[in-house]
Amino acid sequence: MRHWREGPGDRRSYHHGNLKEALIEAARRFIAERGIGGFTLVDAARLVGVTPAALYRHFRGREALLEEVAGRGFADLAERLARALNARGTPLERFTRMGEAYLAFAEEEPGYYAAIFETRGLAAAEPNEGPGARPSPFDLLVDALQSTFPEGFGGVTPRFIALEVWALSHGLATLAASGHLPKGAGMPDKYELLRAGVLALVHGAASARGRE
Repeated sequence: MRHWREGPGDRRSYHHGNLKEALIEAARRFIAERGIGGFTLVDAARLVGVTPAALYRHFRGREALLEEVAGRGFADLAERLARALNARGTPLERFTRMGEAYLAFAEEEPGYYAAIFETRGLAAAEPNEGPGARPSPFDLLVDALQSTFPEGFGGVTPRFIALEVWALSHGLATLAASGHLPKGAGMPDKYELLRAGVLALVHGAASARGRE
């Protein structure tokens, strides 16, 4: 698939050999530039140079197209987190790099990132079931936390700690994307904030376990 040479308003700047893939890419680009509500199926059709009716051979409607974009993004994010988890380093280093990979994904793939949370939300936190099911990013986060601290956190479930880490990562990614993360001399960047926050959360939970 080729990439845009100009903005999404230029229907001549994109060429495709597979209509379904072209529509997914068009939606991803529109979401990144205009937000989840910033395009219609007519916009997507115009961009790839087909009539709106042609879209319905692949998608039942706009929501179905958004779900497909979210699914692609979710798979991409899960792959990045898995690579971070399987990289070299101590368990805690690898666990922290998963958060860094999450922040990088949000910055590099704003279309996918917005689609994931607008269409799926915390459904990502539901455990996957069935043989051969792909682990979700949240599954990988929980697994990494359990391998980092196999002794556990007393009466606190690792899923609760993982949700706190996820909330921290999502908050930093959202603040950075909106330009509301304070910057300036002596101010830590989002990666430094993430590392400090992860250490505080997991060590705080581990210390609480030790006091029981």
